[in-house]
Amino acid sequence: MTVQPTLDGTIPTPRAQQRIDDYETWAALIRPTFIEVAATGQPFLFWKVAREHQLPDPPDRDHDWGRFAAALHKDGITRTDGYGQTRDKSAVRRWRGTAAAQKGLVA
Repeated sequence: MTVQPTLDGTIPTPRAQQRIDDYETWAALIRPTFIEVAATGQPFLFWKVAREHQLPDPPDRDHDWGRFAAALHKDGITRTDGYGQTRDKSAVRRWRGTAAAQKGLVA
């Protein structure tokens, strides 16, 4: 595989291209990353965390991100914190870790 250098001359790390065929395996793989992000107490957008941490795409990209966000919310790890923008400037929910997540009481 050929990797094109970025404009500043650095070579980007190849994104994890492993194909995960079931939601549960995918969710278990990415969940620790989102627990770490929630523990910071800083607001975040799911797409930015996925991009910054080079997380793999879910099996059903159109639905699984929302399903995963709802699961973290239901488990008391995240709470809504307004709205942010996607790369195409459409609105998406912004999230923040709950007090319990910030204290490490939920996982």
